Amino acid sequence: MFKFITSKPLWANILFAIGLVVVALFIFLVSLNWITKHGDTLVIPAVTGKSFDEAKKILEDKGFEVAIQDSVYNDTAKALAVLRQFPDADEYVKENRTVYLTINRAVPPNIEMPTLEGLSFRSAEISLRQYHLKLGDTTYKPDFARNSVLEQQFNGQRIKPGTKLPEGSTISLVLGSGLGTDQFAVPDLFGWKWSEAKVLLESLHLTPGIPVLDASVRDTANAYIYRQEPEPLGPDHQINLIRQGQVMSIWLSPTKPERPAKDSSATQGGPNAERDY
Repeated sequence: MFKFITSKPLWANILFAIGLVVVALFIFLVSLNWITKHGDTLVIPAVTGKSFDEAKKILEDKGFEVAIQDSVYNDTAKALAVLRQFPDADEYVKENRTVYLTINRAVPPNIEMPTLEGLSFRSAEISLRQYHLKLGDTTYKPDFARNSVLEQQFNGQRIKPGTKLPEGSTISLVLGSGLGTDQFAVPDLFGWKWSEAKVLLESLHLTPGIPVLDASVRDTANAYIYRQEPEPLGPDHQINLIRQGQVMSIWLSPTKPERPAKDSSATQGGPNAERDY
């Protein structure tokens, strides 16, 4: 063989080598389609909206591998339904290609209830969407903070921020309707327990302010009111008037106060007077 190569001129050997390279390249290109199965493709069927078991069977029957890429919660879709697929439907891919599916969770995840009280209605709506919660009924009660969230409720009960609840739950809001137009006499709360006075104020649609506590108060609910603003009587002993939604400021003491003699002419009565509000 070496004698054959050395017996030829150099230019002939070069041409021979070039010919070998061309033949090898031709054979490689011709066999490439067979090696890579070029043109042997499949169309991915649409499985979005189907159950995972049904989608898996359809894809595997077509020659695809199936893998779960992610699981999220969508309260409008059936449990374990396919929400997304990758590659998308009708794409051409090679046989044995893996199709990745995103499925809907069977059980909604728990989230923490956000703080909505004190927010405007518009801000509360945005916060509900961010936490994947639904807006339920909206009711109004007189309060100076018009369209401000006074209470957040779940299943008819007030729910505290941070409470765990299922994603997609419905939250109802109690909003302030602004000040009422009708005026009435300021109730006299002197000597009342705060727990009792708060019930009365809410029944009159007055807004209880945050009580000011004496340093010795340990039990706010059973503390006694010794000062309020506005007071039931003005300096000239004329009855002060108030509107629904206004704020009543309260001062509390651990002991029941005695009404000063100068206030004995108060017409609204103390905690033992007839309660006809």
